Amino acid sequence: MNNKNFQTFFDCGTSKVRAGTFNANNSSEAFYANSEFFTDQLDLELKIQKIVTSLEKDSNEYIGNISLILDSSRMFSVGISLSKKFDGSKLKNTNIQFMVQEAKQQILKHYTNHNIVHIIINNYKIDGNDYPYFPDEIKCDFISLDIFFICLPTDLVFYLKNTFSKLNILVDQIICSSYVKSINYRDNLNLSGNVSFIDIGFTKTSVISYIDDKILSLDVLPIGGNHITKDISKILEIDLKTSEQKKCNFDQNLIPTNNEDILPDTLQKIIFARIEEIFELCSKSIESNFHTLVKSKIILIGEGSKILNNQHKDKFPFLNDAHFFEETSKDICKSGFKFISGLNKQEVVVVPKKLTKHGFFEKFFHFFR
Repeated sequence: MNNKNFQTFFDCGTSKVRAGTFNANNSSEAFYANSEFFTDQLDLELKIQKIVTSLEKDSNEYIGNISLILDSSRMFSVGISLSKKFDGSKLKNTNIQFMVQEAKQQILKHYTNHNIVHIIINNYKIDGNDYPYFPDEIKCDFISLDIFFICLPTDLVFYLKNTFSKLNILVDQIICSSYVKSINYRDNLNLSGNVSFIDIGFTKTSVISYIDDKILSLDVLPIGGNHITKDISKILEIDLKTSEQKKCNFDQNLIPTNNEDILPDTLQKIIFARIEEIFELCSKSIESNFHTLVKSKIILIGEGSKILNNQHKDKFPFLNDAHFFEETSKDICKSGFKFISGLNKQEVVVVPKKLTKHGFFEKFFHFFR
């Protein structure tokens, strides 16, 4: 077997691992697998190994390289504006590369415990004119770049790379889960204007906002579905496993039974209290980033959003205009595959180190694929 036809993507969450392998020559041929729900990371390697074995069997190809889809409650985004004077000559890619490299070094200098996983150029202001993408054949006296960085904690990246390394698997590229999912779903749903995605995970909630195809912000709230589980456990004095089951079967638990000690109203109050807190924080994030009276479209995604559905929307005024997108393992992995396959023009790709020799800038970037 060899690893030439298929590209494999692993989404390593804090409560579930999902993976998909895609035939690069035939997009309709793909295989998926995922782990069961878990809270203990100690047996993560075993769960990954089971998925690897399953995908290798399905695809009949050895998995030696993967792309890692990842989120974290400690990830963050930061924007930098950088400007430079030129002599009126034609602007080249290498000119932009120098500026991006300078901005990158500033980020790494001030955030030593994080890895840069995405570099996005939101705007090129050239001699007073704005361009969303790098313009061809243009002369320049003065340029300003608005650059957006998404960073993940170094220790988490190292831990997962090491976990896959034990299985003789190399991590070629790391991509931010919330970011690539929002791009895929935004395109699939043909969304434009002011759009915000609220991705409720196990230990965090991400709020990603766009104006058309321009990313405006990525805010991370260190609160998620696990906080609801802990609330149920503490207030009702039951173990975490039972609490998680009651949260996941929320709608069924609203129907009282003769054998049920927990009143449905009590369970609902516990869950809704924490959800209300999450949405209040999300609302503040969205309002602070959109400096306009135009309302933002809101799309709810993530495992943590599944305890809500349209019949509960009236309990939260914030959700009046929100839409629920019930994503699957296939949706998540496909988001990674589509992102790698058809990168947008705003993205600067951080190229992993290879054994072959490259020029100085080629080691760092491929531009505008």
